[in-house]
Amino acid sequence: MKILYFRKDNQLYPGIATEEGVLDIDKYLAEQNTTWRPQNPMTLDDVAELETLAANGLNDPQYRLPEEGLTIAPCVPRPPKIICIGLNYRQHAIESGMAIPTVPVAFTKYSNTLTDFQSDVPLGSVGVEFDYEVELAVVIGKKGKHVQKEEALDYVLGYCVANDLSCRDLQFMSSQWLMGKSLDAFLPLGKYLVTADEVGDPQTLQLTCTLNGEQRQNSNTADMVFTVAEIIEFLSKHMTLEPGDLILTGTPQGVIMGHKEKVWLKPGDVVNVAIDKLGYTENKMA
Repeated sequence: MKILYFRKDNQLYPGIATEEGVLDIDKYLAEQNTTWRPQNPMTLDDVAELETLAANGLNDPQYRLPEEGLTIAPCVPRPPKIICIGLNYRQHAIESGMAIPTVPVAFTKYSNTLTDFQSDVPLGSVGVEFDYEVELAVVIGKKGKHVQKEEALDYVLGYCVANDLSCRDLQFMSSQWLMGKSLDAFLPLGKYLVTADEVGDPQTLQLTCTLNGEQRQNSNTADMVFTVAEIIEFLSKHMTLEPGDLILTGTPQGVIMGHKEKVWLKPGDVVNVAIDKLGYTENKMA
């Protein structure tokens, strides 16, 4: 299932994307005389319920909206937590001049970094060293603490593509990376949250990033230092994971910071990040 959120009349609505259009979940359920609605954030139980309740609606054109006419919001609109894992690809750690981690390097972004699909990203004037990072984002679907890696993927609702935009001069002005990672609109997400059953093994996905049409990153999640399951196990030892938590799993080599000649992002640049099975997001820097 491909879940998205769209804006209408200053409200946020969930939808299910199909090749024929987007099922308006709220409208369909209302006309079925059911009071049940999926939670926001959605849970694994919500998705299971939707698969049953919305099955007929997916084939009924009166409940489908043309996707191209919608204002698409972040596919995870209100994550309780946004947790990022740094230096999780070996070659990226090397190009950054940092040691390959022996434990996951965790930091955070905040919800102000989320932005509508394909919205322009304001770079602002607080820094100059702006950089891209294609990343696989994991969306948690049920509450978990002390989760073992063997069961960790059972807690995953789905996945989406993310661009962990970074301002390197702010990121490294102190030992904490927060300021360089949490500027407004610095976390564009893909259009869809794709449920885990449609993705399969998260360690076999190809990631790419292009800048103004030129490929800059091209790698595979198989090259992660810590797998998705290992990251969930590690994080859940220290904190309770909740439905809607968004976990970014690191970026591969090819970021601007790793180039000998560093030409940072500037207004007018267009960055496209894409991942197999998940789609893409493309954003113009402003």
